[in-house]
Amino acid sequence: MGGSFRNRAFGVLAYLALVAAFSGGVWWVGYAAALDQLERRGRADLALAADRLTSQLQRYRELAVLLADHPDLQIDADPVRARTLLRETADRTGSLDVIVLDAAGRERFAAAETAPQDHAGTPYFERAMDGALGVHHLVSDRFDGRYSRRAFLFAAPMFSPAGPVQGAVVVVADVDAVESAWRGDRPTMFFTDEAGVIFVSNRSELIFRARDGDPARAAQSPEYPAAQVTDFVAFTAGFVNGHEVWRVDGGPYVPARALHLTLDLPVIEMTGEVLLDVAPARQIAFLQASVAAALCLAFGALLFLATERRRTLAGANARLEERVANRTAELIAVNTDLRREVQDRTAAEARLKKAQADLVQAGKLSALGQMSAGISHELNQPLMAIRSFAENAEGFLQRGKPEVAAQNLSRISDLARRMGRIIRNLRAFSRHESEPLSDVDICTVVETVLEMSEARAHQAEVTLIWAAPPGPVLVRGGEVRLQQVLLNLVGNAIDAMEGRAAKQVTIALATQGDRVELSVHDTGPGLSEPEKIFDPFYTTKQIGAAEGMGLGLSISYGLVQSFGGSIKGRNHAEGGAVFTVELDAARKAQAA
Repeated sequence: MGGSFRNRAFGVLAYLALVAAFSGGVWWVGYAAALDQLERRGRADLALAADRLTSQLQRYRELAVLLADHPDLQIDADPVRARTLLRETADRTGSLDVIVLDAAGRERFAAAETAPQDHAGTPYFERAMDGALGVHHLVSDRFDGRYSRRAFLFAAPMFSPAGPVQGAVVVVADVDAVESAWRGDRPTMFFTDEAGVIFVSNRSELIFRARDGDPARAAQSPEYPAAQVTDFVAFTAGFVNGHEVWRVDGGPYVPARALHLTLDLPVIEMTGEVLLDVAPARQIAFLQASVAAALCLAFGALLFLATERRRTLAGANARLEERVANRTAELIAVNTDLRREVQDRTAAEARLKKAQADLVQAGKLSALGQMSAGISHELNQPLMAIRSFAENAEGFLQRGKPEVAAQNLSRISDLARRMGRIIRNLRAFSRHESEPLSDVDICTVVETVLEMSEARAHQAEVTLIWAAPPGPVLVRGGEVRLQQVLLNLVGNAIDAMEGRAAKQVTIALATQGDRVELSVHDTGPGLSEPEKIFDPFYTTKQIGAAEGMGLGLSISYGLVQSFGGSIKGRNHAEGGAVFTVELDAARKAQAA
């Protein structure tokens, strides 16, 4: 008992250790993935901020280029008109100052009323004198004596009519006005110059901080004569999956943990940098790790409970298996009895089906027996005619009259075809039909039955009336079985009119929606008990008058039911009996 408890406790502790290791791995992978996404978004933000800064400074650069070609700002221009133009331009564009320099670097005209300065030897002036566009940044108190101002200077060369550079136009842009639109925005961004000093930023506390190098040395550079360059905020850099992550102590507006990204901006001689707060990435990674740990712990708890439950159910399962084995033996015995009973019922059903098939076949053979006298007459007449035509043809050939002999032979051929058609119909009617339901032309069935019943009707002096429709009428059923049903109805009608003065059987077709009605109307005495006519062994024929067993209509009823149709019998208002067979019409697609 004690050993089992210790084993379970050791297993639980080992599983907890594995869950902790797995959660740590999930945290690391999620943190790295979040940093990848954060870097992509940060580079997009940095590029957007850099484009915004350069586009805002671009208009000052373009202004310098445009003013360099202005005729009122040439070296020998009217000073009053030149200064007026420069002041208006500075007011409209928001420039700190617009200055026109001669070839020696002296100020000829300026928009601001400040003491002239010598620009000779400055980088922007020397580059303009070389015929290129000079760009420079500096901090000066010239534009406002109370405090220093950060400015970007754009110098465009002024070419003389002869071609050489005769001076330059310098446009001074106010950095405070440029960065005021995005000061305080997120994320933290700053732009450093070649000396490593932050010159532009959306965080005012970071301006004039030496990002790299010595602050004292950077403060003595020409660009910062009046600025107070200080140390950069305290930070330590590390790498997480290839990403540079800083730990920063920069106050409440600078993230404590940040992803550091850089972007070179050679157009303005700056380097853009951004600090992206990684707290959301860490929160996402922590959430993923927490979910993974919760799932693992839940799975472990379920596994532990399942194991304990399995141990508890093991004994009950053994007892249950014993009971199941006993019950299975009982069910096997019952199943054996059921199988034996099913076999008996299947055999009885097979015998019943065979008896029904034999009964149907017997009905067909009975109908053939009733027609045998007429059929014998129908076959005997063509045989006698064939013999007579053959003897006549022989005589005509001997007398040299082959044309007349050929006519006799043609008549012999027609009579032989008629005999073949009669025999073929009898053979088709007498065979067993076990095919499934199909589309059957009911008109062909009627014509076949009339042909088989013609001799019997002629012998009984019965007129068969059938008005065939112009085209085929397709129904669902079996051809031979439909012939048996119709032959039975026609035969009953002929028998029913025995001894009557008017003997007439009318067969008609009618279509009612998706049903086809076939009616057989005789001029006999009618039905004495219409409700019993389909009962087995019910017959109205007198003994000795015909060999009726009372099964014909019962068999016909079953056959029509197997087609999905119905058969009804009633007395006609004008006398006689009417039997109506309703069948499903074939679908139009099948009829086509």
